[in-house]
Amino acid sequence: MDDDILTIEEVARYLRVSERTVYDWAQKGEIPSGKIGTVWRFKKSEIERWVNERLSSNRSSAASNPVLIRNVLTPERIIFPNHPHKRDALVALAETLATAPQVKSRPELVSEILRREELMSTAIGRGIAIPHVRLSSVTDLVVAVGISKCDIVDFASFDDSPVRILFMIASAYNQHAYYLQTLSYFSSKLKNAELRETLLKATEPQAVYDIFAKSDEA
Repeated sequence: MDDDILTIEEVARYLRVSERTVYDWAQKGEIPSGKIGTVWRFKKSEIERWVNERLSSNRSSAASNPVLIRNVLTPERIIFPNHPHKRDALVALAETLATAPQVKSRPELVSEILRREELMSTAIGRGIAIPHVRLSSVTDLVVAVGISKCDIVDFASFDDSPVRILFMIASAYNQHAYYLQTLSYFSSKLKNAELRETLLKATEPQAVYDIFAKSDEA
């Protein structure tokens, strides 16, 4: 029925996000919700309408404000970690991302990236992970890239492939549409097997940067 009442867990599965993300949205009033006693509940019909409105808004935003690599990434935020375990790789990449002037709290970024990963793996298959957070201590969306020198075996990817390519995204709370747009941008780009192979063969940050910067010129 359209007015089925959903739990946080059910909304998270429906939207394919973590339960923590749904909880945060509810706490901030960003998603239609209400409390019955002390627990959050959601009307299915309202969630579906909210999703449709967001998708329409994101399409308009994408047309007027495309993702440009030069606005979100620099060669200085591209590294080649050599850590077989995801925690070490995530910390190394988060500390690199924290060098961006848009990130005002390195400890918060590192801890929230790890907490987000504990809730749900950010591995998307094909040897790729896209860890991402929205934080009040970030003033504008920024990205860091890690091309791992070894297989990272404990990301629990749905296709069981070890992770070798990581894109880490941090944005401000009020950049939800741009945040989703950037996630979609990298997910779409990295479906290209030839591009992934080229990234894995790169040995210099500038070479990785140039691969994506070409998209700005297209």
